[in-house]
Amino acid sequence: MTIKKTYPKILFLIFSSSIFFIFLYSALFYYTTQVEQQVYTNSKNQFQNEVDKLFVLDSKPIRVAINNDTNWDEFVNFFKTKDSVWYNETIGNELEIYNADYLGAYDVDNKFIINASSSKIKSTNFIPKQAIKNLNKGGINRFYLKIPEGLAEVIGASVHPSDDPLKTKTKPSGYFFVVRLLDNSFIEDLETLTSSEIEFTSKKVESEIGGHKIYANIELKDCQNKNITKLMFIRNFDVYFDNTITILYIIILAFIINLVVNLIMTRKWLYFPLELMTRVLETGNKKAIKELKNTSGEFSYIGNLFEENSNQKIELIKSKIRAEEGDRLKASFLANLSHEIRTPMNAINGFTDLLINTELNEKEKLEYLKVIDKSGKNLVSIIDDLIEMSKIDSNQITPNYTNINLESCISELYETIKITIPKTKKIEFKLLDNLKPVPYNIITDETKLKQIIVNLVTNAIKFTDEGYVAFGYTVDDKNEKIIFKIKDTGLGIDKENHKHIFDRFKRVESDVSIKVGGLGLGLAISKAYVDMMGGTITLESKVEKGSVFSFSIPLIYDKVQKIVVQSINTIGVSKGEEDGTILIAEDDNLNFLLFQKIMQLKNYKIIRAVNGLEAVEFCINNSNIDLVLMDIKMPVMNGFEALEKIKAIRPELTVVAQTAYSSSDDEERIFKAGFYNYITKPINREKLFEIIDQVFLGKNKGS
Repeated sequence: MTIKKTYPKILFLIFSSSIFFIFLYSALFYYTTQVEQQVYTNSKNQFQNEVDKLFVLDSKPIRVAINNDTNWDEFVNFFKTKDSVWYNETIGNELEIYNADYLGAYDVDNKFIINASSSKIKSTNFIPKQAIKNLNKGGINRFYLKIPEGLAEVIGASVHPSDDPLKTKTKPSGYFFVVRLLDNSFIEDLETLTSSEIEFTSKKVESEIGGHKIYANIELKDCQNKNITKLMFIRNFDVYFDNTITILYIIILAFIINLVVNLIMTRKWLYFPLELMTRVLETGNKKAIKELKNTSGEFSYIGNLFEENSNQKIELIKSKIRAEEGDRLKASFLANLSHEIRTPMNAINGFTDLLINTELNEKEKLEYLKVIDKSGKNLVSIIDDLIEMSKIDSNQITPNYTNINLESCISELYETIKITIPKTKKIEFKLLDNLKPVPYNIITDETKLKQIIVNLVTNAIKFTDEGYVAFGYTVDDKNEKIIFKIKDTGLGIDKENHKHIFDRFKRVESDVSIKVGGLGLGLAISKAYVDMMGGTITLESKVEKGSVFSFSIPLIYDKVQKIVVQSINTIGVSKGEEDGTILIAEDDNLNFLLFQKIMQLKNYKIIRAVNGLEAVEFCINNSNIDLVLMDIKMPVMNGFEALEKIKAIRPELTVVAQTAYSSSDDEERIFKAGFYNYITKPINREKLFEIIDQVFLGKNKGS
C-alpha cells in the first residue's frame, strides 16, 4: 500500500503560494517602474514647457514696448535730427520701463548714434552689423551677445513711421536695441519665477528617470543663430519612487527570508514531530516519545499522551502479571483454605464418631473432647480471619477512636496472652522496659490496636520454641507517634520473603508453618489495621536469630484525663451460689441445647424464647427475669428491635447479645444499641459465666 505523506503536500502548498507571490511581486515591480517612468517623463516635459513659456513671457513686455517706440514718428524724426537731448529725455528715461540696462540707436548705415545705459554696462557700441542686417528683413529680433560686462540679452527692431506698424511698407529710418544684462539679479528673479535653480552650461543635461531632479534647457543663440551657451533650469522632483522600489525590494527579501524560515520551521515543527509520531506508533520507541515531549505546542501534549499510553500499557502488562499471580495465589490460598478447614473438621467429625460409636473410658473421652474443642477453636479462628479480611477488602471497617489507658491495655494483653502460651514451649514471655510511659490517655482504636498486638505476639509464639517473646512500646514525641515492638528469638524469616510477609493469600511455606497451620492472614489483617490508623509496619528478621516486628500509630493525647495505673480486676467464675432467672432468646434448637447444658452447671432458671417478639412478651409478663441472652439474628423480630422494645418497658433489665458477628464494627453497633455486653458464637463457657457473674454480682451489690 502506497502511503501518501503529508509533508510533501505542505511543501507543495508553500512553494505554489511562493510562486504566486513572486509573480505578484514581479508584476507590482514592473507596474511601479512603468508608473515611475511615465510620471518622470510627464514632469520633465511639463517643466520644459513651463520654462519655455516663462522665458517667452519674460521678454514680452520688452517686445511690446520696443514695438511701440519703433513705430513712433518722433523717433523717426530723431534719426533725421539726431537730437541727443530729446533722446535722453524721452528714450533714455525708459530704461526702467524696459527693465533694461542699455538702450542704443543706430542709423541706416549701421553707425552708432547714441545710447542710454545703467551703471551695469559701460560699453557703448557693441551691436554686431549682422544683427542690424537681420533687422532689414523686418520685425523684431532677439539674440544673445557676450560683452565685456557679461552675457546680455539683445532685442532689436527697425524704426518706422506710425503708419507702418508691420514695418513692411517703408524703409527703416534707423535701428533701436534694448539690452538686458543676464547678471545674478536677472538669474535670481528668473529662479523665483520658475521655482528652480539656474546654471549656465555648454552641455545639454537630460533628466534621468529615477533621479530626484528634473532639468529644462534654454539655448542662448547669437545673431547668427549660433549657440553661445545654455541656461539649465533644475527643479527638485519630490515624487520619490526609489522609496517604493526599496520597500518592494525589502518585501521581496523578507518574503524570501520568510520562505526559508517557513521551510526550516515547518520541518522542525511539523515534519520532525510527524516523523517521531510515526516511529512511536510503529515501534513504541521511548526515545522518540521523549523527543516528541520536548517539541512545542500540541505535539508536546501528544507526546505526553503517548507517554501516558505507554505507561498505562506497561501498567496493564504489570496488572495482567499481578492478576495472573493473584489468580495463582488465590488458587493456592483456596487449596490451603480447604486443607486448613478440613483438618479441624476431620478431627471434629472423626473424634465425634469415636465418641458416639465406641466404648471409651473416661480418660479417653476427655482426651477426645479436648481434641474436638481445640479443633473447633481453630476452625472458628480461621473463619474469623476470613470474615475480617473480607470486610477489610470491601472497606466495611473504619477506625473507631476512643480514649484509652495504654498502660492498662498493655498489661491486660500481657496477662491475657500469657495464660494461652503452651506449657510445652520453653520461652520467657515479658514486657519490654519503657522508661517513659505515656502521661495521659491516648486517642486510638482500642479494639484494632489490641488485635494487631495479639496477632503479632501470637504469631511470634507460634514460631518460637525456646528463648523469649517480648513486646512493648516507646513514645516519639518529636514525630508524634507511638512505636510498638514485638521481639522473638524464633526461627526468623528469610530475607527473600520479607516483601511477601504482609501479602494476602500468600504464606511463607516451611515445615514449621505447615506444622502450626493457619491461613497466614493475621499479618495481612494487622498491616491493614495499621494502615487504616495512619501508621506503618516493618520487619527485621534473620533466619535462626529471630524477628522484630515494629509498627507505629499517631500519638494523640487526651489531656483531659491523666492516667492512673490500676491493677486488672479478674473476676473468677462463680460456682453457682447465686440463683436467678435467665431468658435465652434463641431460634436454633441445637444452640439452645448447648446453652441448656452449659447452664446445668449453674443453679439458674432458664426460659426460652424462639424469636424476638416472644422475648419481648416474656419480659413484659415475667418480672422475675434477671438477665436476657438475646440472639441478634432471629425470625419475626431481630435482637436489636427486641432490645428497643424491652428497654422502653424495663430499662433496668440487663440484656447481653449473642452473635455470630465478631468484627469491631459489629461490637460498636451492639454497644451503641444499649446491650450490656456480648458473647460470640461458638460460645466460650468461661466468657459466658464471667459475664453472667458480673451481672449478678452487680445486682447483689446494688441490693
